[in-house]
Amino acid sequence: MFYYVLKYVLLGPLLRLLFRPRIEGLDHVPASGSAIIAGNHLSFADHFLMPAVLRRRITFLAKAEYFTGPGIKGRLTAFFFRSAGQIPVDRSGKEAGRAAIREGLGVLGKDELLGIYPEGTRSHDGRLYKGKVGVAVMALRAGAPVVPCAMIGTFEAQPPGRKIPKLHPVVIRFGEPLDFSRYAGMEGEKAVLRAITDEIMYAVLTLSGQEYVDRYAADVKAEEARKAAKGPRIPRLPHR
Repeated sequence: MFYYVLKYVLLGPLLRLLFRPRIEGLDHVPASGSAIIAGNHLSFADHFLMPAVLRRRITFLAKAEYFTGPGIKGRLTAFFFRSAGQIPVDRSGKEAGRAAIREGLGVLGKDELLGIYPEGTRSHDGRLYKGKVGVAVMALRAGAPVVPCAMIGTFEAQPPGRKIPKLHPVVIRFGEPLDFSRYAGMEGEKAVLRAITDEIMYAVLTLSGQEYVDRYAADVKAEEARKAAKGPRIPRLPHR
């Protein structure tokens, strides 16, 4: 119930007023039945802007940290995310991927929309990164179409580290549904899962026009963090 209060009364009208998003291809989102909306992830605002423009309710898989913060602020944040249709998923450990797939299949099993960011994390530099194959597993097991989606302008509106978004033109662009029924029963084939995921990411890339990086975003972030921790290299002066 509170989801619709947020969408139509509290948050949705405010987001539309502030960002005035231009929506393209909304008719590509199925009016009924299960479907996966697979998008790029540029900003914290993505979680709320996309649901605000969709005609149907959508459930996202979100990182568990949003639900486990301490104190009153943490409890309010968790309540807000749950009310906004977010499901917490632990992204650490070997079971993380399986847990996300189980939760996602539960949503699709109820003929609902599932939102997922195949990159697995927000882009820290505005580029599009390699997708993880969980989206392909869910598409095959549920027999659900995948609708690619591109968020454009949200990185500029709220880049990582900025708490309050600034006004910036935003475009939300949906592509034609991708049907992977030809691969039915092949969710155990790694090559098939990779091919499906790459096709999804290429569709998102075509819609967004981003620069593509054929590496996982989490790996690049970790590598850059290690380099930053080491600090700049200071050349040694020769002995006199």
